[in-house]
Amino acid sequence: MRSTLGTNVSHILIVDDEEAVCWALKKALTAAGHRVATAASAEEAFVQAGKQVPDAVILDVRLPGLDGLSALGRLRALSNDAPVIVVTAFGNLSTAVRAVEGGAFDYLAKPFDLQQALETVARALQRRGLQNAAPAPDATPAMTPPEEMVGASPAMQNVFKRIALVAPRDACVLITGESGAGKELVARAIHRYSSRKDRPFLPVHVAALNPSLVESELFGHVKGAFTGAAQARPGLLALADGGTVFLDEVADIPVNVQVKLLRVLEHGDVMPVGSNQTQPLNIRILAATHQNLERKVAEESFRHDLFFRLNVFQIHVPALRDRRDDIVPLTEHFLRRLEPKALPLLPATAAYLTSQAWLGNVRELRNALEHAVIVARGGPLLPEHFPATPGFIAQNPQQQLATALLHWLEERIRSAGNQPKDLYEQMLGAVEPPLLEEVMRRLQGNRWAAAQWLGLNRATVRKKLNQYGLAGAPRQDEKDEEGEAE
Repeated sequence: MRSTLGTNVSHILIVDDEEAVCWALKKALTAAGHRVATAASAEEAFVQAGKQVPDAVILDVRLPGLDGLSALGRLRALSNDAPVIVVTAFGNLSTAVRAVEGGAFDYLAKPFDLQQALETVARALQRRGLQNAAPAPDATPAMTPPEEMVGASPAMQNVFKRIALVAPRDACVLITGESGAGKELVARAIHRYSSRKDRPFLPVHVAALNPSLVESELFGHVKGAFTGAAQARPGLLALADGGTVFLDEVADIPVNVQVKLLRVLEHGDVMPVGSNQTQPLNIRILAATHQNLERKVAEESFRHDLFFRLNVFQIHVPALRDRRDDIVPLTEHFLRRLEPKALPLLPATAAYLTSQAWLGNVRELRNALEHAVIVARGGPLLPEHFPATPGFIAQNPQQQLATALLHWLEERIRSAGNQPKDLYEQMLGAVEPPLLEEVMRRLQGNRWAAAQWLGLNRATVRKKLNQYGLAGAPRQDEKDEEGEAE
C-alpha cells in the first residue's frame, strides 16, 4: 500500500510495549484525524510497516526482543524513510547520540507531555510532506487544519481588523496573549490571507525543541557538524522557504540562537551549523509569546534588536474572560464538531459557561466541552456534566485574590507602556476602599470594632476613611472613647 500523506489522513505507527502509552497516543492521534496502528515489538512493527507504509513512526527504545535503536534503520527503510520519533524512559547521552546517528527525527523522554508529542508528530509530518511530496495549495499538516476564528465582541473585532491590516504585508508580527487564548489561530489567519497562502505554514513550538539541538533544528546542519551528524539536514526554516514560520513561545529561544535568527530577518539568508556559507531564505516570521518580552529585554535574556525586529506590528489576543460575549458562540462552534446533538445549548448551561473565569482560555473551554460531551453521552449538556473545578473555581480564595492581583498588574503594565508608576499606591487605592466600606457596613459604622477586625489602630482607620471619602459622623460612644484616648 502507498502512503496516505497528502490526503486528509496520515498513517502513524506506534511501537511500544506499554499498553497505556499506546492507548493514550492512539486516542489523541485518532482524534486528530489520523489512522493509527500499534505494535508491541520491533518484529511486529516490521510486519505492520510491510502491510501499510507509515507516514511517521513513534518508536520506544526498550522493547522485548530487538531494541528500538537497533530496529530504527530497518523501520526507516520499510517506511520509505518516514520520520521516526524515538521515545525512552531511560534517556542519556549515549541513547540520544545513537538516535541521531540512526536518523531519528526527534527524541522524547518519558514521561512526556502529550501535547508535546502531538506537536512533534505534526512537525514530522510537515517535514515528510515538504521533502517527499509536491507542494500542495496548503502545506499545513493534516492534523492541524486552519480553524475558523469565532468572536463578535469588540475585543475580537479589533483583532480581526489588525489581522486584515497586516496580512497583505510581509512585516513581522508579534502576537501576545495568555496561554490558550488562540495565538496560533491568529498566525494561521495572517498566513491564510497573505500572498504566501499557497506556500507552507510551519508552526514551531520553540519550548518543545530539544534544547541542545535548537540551532540545528532551526537552521540545519552540514555533514559532520557535530557528533551524530552523519548527513546534511535542512533546518525547519529552510523547509518553509517561500512561506510563513510561526515561532511560538519565542521568548524561550536561547540568546546564542537569537543572533542567527536576527541575521535571517535582516539579510534573508541562513547559515547551517558547521557551514561557513550562507543560503538564501525567503520566509515571513510570525512570533508569539505569553511572557513579557520587554521585561526579558530589560533582564538581558532577550536581545533588544531582535525584539524590535519581531515587534514591527503587534496583535494582542484578549483573554476569554475579557470577551464573555464570545463564550456561547465559541461553545456552539466547538459542539458542531464535537457533538451536534448537544445543540441547541440549554439556557442554564449557557449561563453556567459564561459565569466561569476560564483561566485556560479557549483551550480550557474546548477541553471542558469535550469532557461534558463524554459524560452527557449524546444528550443535552448540563452544568453538572462539566469538570467539577474548572479554572478559577479550582483555586482557594487566597489563590483567587493573587490571580486577580496578577491580572490587574499585567493590565497596568500594558496600559502604561511597560513604565508604570506608583503601583503600590494604585493597588492600595483599588483594594482599600471596598475593604473598608464592607467592614464598616458589617459593623454598622463602629470604627473601634473595625480597627480590631483590620488589625489597625483607630486613628489609622479614621484617617483612611477620610482619605477615601468614606468617613461618616462618628457615633457618640466612639467620640467618647477617642476623646479619652487622646
